[in-house]
Amino acid sequence: MPLHVPPAPAPALRSVLAALGSPTAVHEAHTPSLRALPGPVTAELPLPVHVLDRLNISDLASGGRPPRTRLTGWRFLIRSGDRYVAAADTRLTPDGWLFSHFFEGPYVAATERALRQAESLGTAYQPRLLSVPELYMLTLWLHGAVGADASAGLPAAEDLLIPLAPAPPGIAAHRPHPVSELLRVMSRRLTPATAPTPPSLAAPAA
Repeated sequence: MPLHVPPAPAPALRSVLAALGSPTAVHEAHTPSLRALPGPVTAELPLPVHVLDRLNISDLASGGRPPRTRLTGWRFLIRSGDRYVAAADTRLTPDGWLFSHFFEGPYVAATERALRQAESLGTAYQPRLLSVPELYMLTLWLHGAVGADASAGLPAAEDLLIPLAPAPPGIAAHRPHPVSELLRVMSRRLTPATAPTPPSLAAPAA
């Protein structure tokens, strides 16, 4: 079933197209593949980038609602011919949405792969990106409310998260996880290990 890709703010798209049309912006980017392209490129698949606020482990343990998220930008995949070669990020400033930077690397291919996975699930979703800075982790967030405002909202119980590769140790990349399941895994990763209690000097020997 096709994904319901939300429309990006028009100024965000315009800023990316302007950067793609600027030889200086492309030349200064740390993206050799983008600089070497001989033909035209397009900006496609705009995805809102949300950041997961610090995980509240006690709330999760008591069955409380998931942590809040906040929108930090919009990401566009840059296509050349039949493949995606880079991505472009935008950020919100006091003057509105502006181009931030181009980049390439494993997250570009991982995002494309996760989007294809999502299309094969047979359920309509609104795709977003959800970043977990505490774990240096990025996921494709499949939001069930396809008509929702892409700039707001919490991960709902019926939503899915697909960790992008490379994922943190102990978390399977490119495996769809229900939100509640993956949040529990992440909270365990962030729970400090309890140091063993040293035996009392006054305790009798066994």
